[in-house]
Amino acid sequence: MPPAPYAKPNIVFIIADDLGWGDLSGYGATDLQTPHIDSLLRAGIRFTNFYANSPVCSPSRAALLSGRWPERVGVPGVIRDDSTDSWGYLAPGLLMPDYLQKAGYHTALVGKWHLGLESPNTPNERGFLEFDGFLGDMMDDYYTKLRNKHNFMRHNRQVINPTGHATDVFTDGAIRYLNSRKGKSRPFFLYLAYNAPHNPLQPPADWLERVLQREPAIDPTRAKLVALIEHLDAGVGRVLAALKANGQLENTLIVFTSDNGGWKPAKANNGPYRDFKGTMYEGGIRIPAGVAWTGHIQPGRVSEERLLLSDWLPTFLELTGQRARSSIDGLSMLSLLTSEKPVDTVSGETRQRPLFFIRREGADTHKGLTTQAVQQGGWKLLQPNPFSPYELYNLNDDPKETTNLANQEKTKTAELTRLLMNHIRQSGSVPWQKRN
Repeated sequence: MPPAPYAKPNIVFIIADDLGWGDLSGYGATDLQTPHIDSLLRAGIRFTNFYANSPVCSPSRAALLSGRWPERVGVPGVIRDDSTDSWGYLAPGLLMPDYLQKAGYHTALVGKWHLGLESPNTPNERGFLEFDGFLGDMMDDYYTKLRNKHNFMRHNRQVINPTGHATDVFTDGAIRYLNSRKGKSRPFFLYLAYNAPHNPLQPPADWLERVLQREPAIDPTRAKLVALIEHLDAGVGRVLAALKANGQLENTLIVFTSDNGGWKPAKANNGPYRDFKGTMYEGGIRIPAGVAWTGHIQPGRVSEERLLLSDWLPTFLELTGQRARSSIDGLSMLSLLTSEKPVDTVSGETRQRPLFFIRREGADTHKGLTTQAVQQGGWKLLQPNPFSPYELYNLNDDPKETTNLANQEKTKTAELTRLLMNHIRQSGSVPWQKRN
């Protein structure tokens, strides 16, 4: 545990929506500039081998907040306002903000929720004392903020209709919250969940013009995505500036990450990895991630440890001296974060554990079925869609997943298939639709 007076730092957790592994200049992008996010990642640890628990939004967010495999909290797929095309229902149980409240934190969510549209699964009922954001999955327009002609913008339980681009609205909301906590002794947890750069690709016009002027040869669709990301970066910069101005920065642990890989039609950049959001290939689940904490996390570190979104909850539990009240699946990475050793240090349990990934979906791609993957010891077994056979890759030798070894490595394929089947069997006990 960190020594006093930093035993319970403020926590600011910033998550982008559909930000690809390679869509930050700090991860090698050459056609965009993200100086504020890059500076945050340089101030602490930048992860190169960090994973979302799913290649789509709701399951990843459920895993993050519960510390569990998403299907074990009832969210194997995307939750939508159309009940005939909604593939999850968040189960009862303590979430990250509940635990942090028990540790004395004030808790707030600014931005996208995407884990339920009605009681009992609204943010104020699931641990957030303050909610200023969007209940739904995506906005059809960053300015109207409507989804299927419905307004899912809320301040706590009140319907609101703020003006301006959603990224600016959420940045403004985060800064208002930070200002409200200025000078207070109670630590705070701010979960800042941007919609950007999720489609529609709708950056402010001046941001798009800036990109087009700087990158005259850029693909027009890619230009919109780049502008949306650079606008997001500016918002993160404003949040960091507010923390500094309020004297909060020195005692605040800050995380930045994404919920899954980048989207193919948006011309996203997932670095060297195969495929995009929605798929079980690395491009769908490997995400940018980093954490900074002045005086406790050495700056300038790069970690290749294999970690998951569901590992953040147990990390914060250890940080605040708590134990989980029920079973969780993630593992704490606190020893890695605070280590003074030049080589990353995690437990053997973390290194050897299997990682499971899931997506349930409708439409023609899945027809209500799931795709899944398991990764262990450098090997990865995945199903590209519910109607295709499993594929096997050795990520140590083939990180781009170019050579399917399922037929050559039948023993390893059978071993990972059994592991995955057992996981599916255990997860099947959790309902993922509302019981009437």
